[in-house]
Amino acid sequence: MRLRHKPWAKEYMEAQEHVFIQHPEQLKGKWDAEFGNDHPLFIEVGSGKGQFILGMAKQHPYVNFIAIELFESVAVSIVQKLVETPMPNVRVLTVDAKRLVEYFEAGEVDRVYLNFSDPWPKTRHAKRRLTYKTFLATYEAILPKAGEIHFKTDNRGLFEYSLQSMSQYGMFFTEISLDLHVNEPEDNIRTEYEERFSALGQPIYRMEAVFRPKN
Repeated sequence: MRLRHKPWAKEYMEAQEHVFIQHPEQLKGKWDAEFGNDHPLFIEVGSGKGQFILGMAKQHPYVNFIAIELFESVAVSIVQKLVETPMPNVRVLTVDAKRLVEYFEAGEVDRVYLNFSDPWPKTRHAKRRLTYKTFLATYEAILPKAGEIHFKTDNRGLFEYSLQSMSQYGMFFTEISLDLHVNEPEDNIRTEYEERFSALGQPIYRMEAVFRPKN
């Protein structure tokens, strides 16, 4: 999808200090203080326009959520929605997932969501996939022991690659679905892409993976 540049996005977001965090490195180890509670902290890497994470935040008011989206022109949609409908348990970051350890202490994040990530289908681009081993190591560093990753995609190639990558990393799977919407859980929150691809009749692949505690 072509990304439409919004030159006003940065200034708009920076004016919403209660939602958009400009210097997340200053909150490393202090996210409880930012939210004003010690509720679990879930992050979504690649939040798009925010349909999933805002739906989750509404469904789970006693969980804190952080939407992570690299592109300001996309993330601004989340901020706008939070201005229109405030949710005290959501914050927004525009940062690179490679640098998550700069913003979160070890064990500070309770769960990572990866939804409809860019598949980077060419073999030479494998290192850019959000389930490549270096990204897995980053998630492991900020999650507690036996931390979870929840993953959804319409791309079978990325799904198969992710299963293999996580398995080789030493993770194990607590749930795997090859067609999520056949028996869709009542509490499933759909992303924008999920609705689009499901309407086209494409299966939605989903899994939950857990890091094995190291001795």
